[in-house]
Amino acid sequence: MRTYWLKFTLKSDATFGRGDGVAGVVDSEVQHDRYGLPYLSGRTLKGLLGEECAGILFALEQQGKAKPWYEAAQRLFGSPGSGAAEQSLMHVGDARIPKELYQAVERGIARGELTREQVLHSLTAIRRQTVMNVETGAPQQETLRSMRVILRETPFEAELSFWVEPPSDDLALLAACIKAWRRAGTGRNRGRGELVARLYDAQGKDITDCYFAHFKEVVQQEISQ
Repeated sequence: MRTYWLKFTLKSDATFGRGDGVAGVVDSEVQHDRYGLPYLSGRTLKGLLGEECAGILFALEQQGKAKPWYEAAQRLFGSPGSGAAEQSLMHVGDARIPKELYQAVERGIARGELTREQVLHSLTAIRRQTVMNVETGAPQQETLRSMRVILRETPFEAELSFWVEPPSDDLALLAACIKAWRRAGTGRNRGRGELVARLYDAQGKDITDCYFAHFKEVVQQEISQ
């Protein structure tokens, strides 16, 4: 098995929602584990990268140059439809805070120096919003909602595992998807969840630009033919 890492840092507050709230506290809660540490599930992360891949393939298709990349996309993300995740060669783990910080929090809670609530509150904040009446400029009744957000500059990392050594074209397409991926979470179309992501090998070397250069080179060769 070959391992790579996707690392990203939030550039604006984000909500990796879990689909519910906490009565009397927040209407929309973030995904967090038993230590109070927020995370983005691997399934959601893979879906977001898959969306970027679909956009890239669509753009290449307009130039009649997508066909060579379809097999790479299938190996990375699987075929559309049920069981796609099982068909792909790439397994995407949950995106969590860096290992060293995670272990420090784990030790702190085990020793009673930290609580789950303290950890959650240190990495998140609650934002409130309401709908305004366009005629009066006043808030509309019963529209106040609260959402927990993960604070900007919070780093995350996710393990990308391949059952076999991925071809260069697969890593090239993956690098293009990662560079294209700019937002995640609830409200990402309204300014939340902006991020910067990079691809690293097992030794911690940033290989994003190297493989993205390969992607551009192959695309340019196809266009010139």
